[in-house]
Amino acid sequence: MDFSLLGPVTVTAGPQAAPVELPLGPAKRRSVLAMLLLRPNATVSVEQLISSLWEDEPPAHARTVIQGHVSRLRAALAEGGAEDHGVELTTHSSAYLLRIPESLIDTQRFDQLTAQASPESAPGEAVQLLRQALGLWRGPALTGTVASPPFAAAAHALEERRLSAVEALARAHEGLGEHEQAVRALHPAAVANPLREGLIAALMLALYRSGRQSDAIAWFHRTRQLLDDDLGVDPGQRLSAAYQEILRAAPAADGPRGGAEAAGQPGAAGQQGAQAAAAPQHPLSAAAAAPAPVPELLPRPPAGFHGRGAELAELTRLTLGTVEPARGGAAGGPGGYPQAGGIALLTGPAGVGKTGLAVHWGHVHAAAFPDGRLFADLRGFSGGEAVLPAEVLREFLLALGTPAEQIPTSPEAAAALYRSLAARRRLLVVLDNAGSSAQVRPLLPGGPHCATLVTSRSRLDGLIATDAARPVRLHALGPEDGVGLLGALLGPARVAEDPEAARELVALCDGLPLALRAASAQLMARPRWRLARLATALRDERRRLALLSAEDTGVAAALRNSVARLSADDAQLLRALGAGFAREVNTAEAAALSGADPELIQDSLERLAEMHLLDEEATNRYVMSDLVKLFAQGDGSDRDSPGEASGGGAGEAPGGPSQGA
Repeated sequence: MDFSLLGPVTVTAGPQAAPVELPLGPAKRRSVLAMLLLRPNATVSVEQLISSLWEDEPPAHARTVIQGHVSRLRAALAEGGAEDHGVELTTHSSAYLLRIPESLIDTQRFDQLTAQASPESAPGEAVQLLRQALGLWRGPALTGTVASPPFAAAAHALEERRLSAVEALARAHEGLGEHEQAVRALHPAAVANPLREGLIAALMLALYRSGRQSDAIAWFHRTRQLLDDDLGVDPGQRLSAAYQEILRAAPAADGPRGGAEAAGQPGAAGQQGAQAAAAPQHPLSAAAAAPAPVPELLPRPPAGFHGRGAELAELTRLTLGTVEPARGGAAGGPGGYPQAGGIALLTGPAGVGKTGLAVHWGHVHAAAFPDGRLFADLRGFSGGEAVLPAEVLREFLLALGTPAEQIPTSPEAAAALYRSLAARRRLLVVLDNAGSSAQVRPLLPGGPHCATLVTSRSRLDGLIATDAARPVRLHALGPEDGVGLLGALLGPARVAEDPEAARELVALCDGLPLALRAASAQLMARPRWRLARLATALRDERRRLALLSAEDTGVAAALRNSVARLSADDAQLLRALGAGFAREVNTAEAAALSGADPELIQDSLERLAEMHLLDEEATNRYVMSDLVKLFAQGDGSDRDSPGEASGGGAGEAPGGPSQGA
C-alpha cells in the first residue's frame, strides 16, 4: 500500500506494476485520513478533527459525521488489504489512531531521503537522493482536503520542505560544476515563488555561472521591483550579496565559463555582445524586451443583447470601482477608469445569460483594459471533460507573447509566469462556464489592475471564501425585458403586432434568454408565423422543450449538462420533485415525495439549489421553474424534433455568444 500526501490525498494498493487507487469519498473523508497521516502512530482527538474540518461553527452532529467517515475509511482500507501491510485505524476513547509503517507514507519517505543527502560533502550522492525525494511530489500537497487553516498550515510547511530540497539539489549540482542543471532545478520554483529571496539569489548565481549574466541581473531587478511593489521593502542580504558578486566577478561576462570560473571563482571578463545575443533568454526578460502584444480573445458581442442594467452596473462597480466610466479624463487609468481590480462571479441557472452578460460587459468596457482581453471556456457544464487549467494557461501565455518553447511544463510554474506577466498590466480575464473553484484559481491574474469575470452554474462558494470573489446572481428576465429581447431579435414591429402573445412567450420560456433566443429562431425561420401561433404550440408541455431548441442548443441540452454533474441520489430527487404536483416544497414534503431520510434530503436540496436547479426563495422553501420541472419529468430527451413539432426546419439562433449561455 502507498499513502500519498504530496499532491492529491490518495491511497493505492495492489501490485506495484498496476496499483489501484482506493475510493476515499468526499473531501471531508480525505481530510480525516490526511490529518491521521500527518500524525502517524499518534492519537488525534475528535476535537482536533472537528476544528480542522469545519472552519466556521461545526454542525451539531459533527461527531456523528466524523464517526461515519472513520467507519467508511476502515472499510476502504480493509478492502485494500490494510491488515497485510500492518495498517490499522483504531478508536481510543474520543480519539483515533492510525497504526502504520511510516515507510508507506510519502511524506516520511521524503524526509528520510532529504535527511540522508549531503550536498556539500557528497554532491553526487545528494543529487540522486534529492531527485528521488522530489519525484514523490505529484502536485500541491494535501490537494483534495477541505480549505481550513490547519490544512493550509500543513500544506505550507510541506511546501517549505520541498523548496528547501530544491535549493539543496541546486547546491549539489553546483558542487559538481553542473550549473545548467542547477538552473533547471531552481527556475520553476523561483517562478512560482517570486518573493523567496534565497531561491532567487541561488538562481541568479547559477545563471551567471552558466554564462547567462544578463538573465541573472534581470532576475535581480525584477525581484527588487516586486519586493518594493508588494511589500515596500528593499532586497535582503542574500539577494544583494548575489547581485554584488555577479557585478564584481565579471562585469561584462555573459558567455560560457570554464576552469576557475566554472567552479564559482572570479575570472577575466569575457566578450558580451555576440555571446549575450546567443545566450538563452528568460521568459520574463524576453517579454520585457519585446513590445507586449494586446490579446483580444473575447468572442464577438451577443446579438440583440437587452436589459440587465442593474447587473451591468454591479459588474462595473465590483471590477472598476465605479458605476460609469469617469468623465472628462478624471484621475485613474486609461480613459478615466479608476485603478482598481477585482473578481466578479456571475452565477445562475442554465440559459439565464451569464456568458452573454460577461462578453457584452467586456466589449463595452474594453477601453478600461488597454493591455488586452483574455477569454476561456472552461467547459465545466458542457457535457464532456472540463478543460484543465494548464491548457488555458498555455493559451494565455501564448496570447501574452511568451514563446512556446519558454512556457514552463509545470502547471504551477506556468501559473506563476502568467501572474508575473499580468502583474503590471491592465487585463480583463473572462473565465466562462467554470465547473469548480479549483479549476479557476490557477487562472486568476492577481494583478491589482486586472479584472476577472467568472461565470458558473454552481455557486462556487470556495472562490468566494478564499479569493474574495464577489457574487452577482442572475435571475430570469422580467416581462418587460423579456419582450424587449424578443423585439431586439425579431424586430420591434413583429412584436408590436401581438404584445400579449409576446408576454405569454416570455412566461412560457420562464424568462430565460436562451429559451427566448430558441423561440426567436423558430419564428425567424417562419416569417409568416405570428407570435400567438408559437405560444399556442408552447402551451403543450409535451412539446415545449423540443420547440425551445435550435439544432444542438436549447434548454433541454443545457439542463442535461447540469443534471450530468449530479450524483445518482440527487438526480433521483430531482425526478421525484418533477413528478410531484407542487411547484414549491420544503424538506419534509421533498422527503415524502422521494421516500428518503429528511436529513439526507436537506443536503440534496442544498446541492440542487447550489446548481440552480432549484431556488431557495425562503428558509426551507424550494421552488422549481416550469422548464426544469418539465425536464425532470422525463429523461431529458426531446420527444420531438423542432421540425416534427412545428411542421418545418428549425432556424439557427442569431450569432455571437448566446445571451442565454
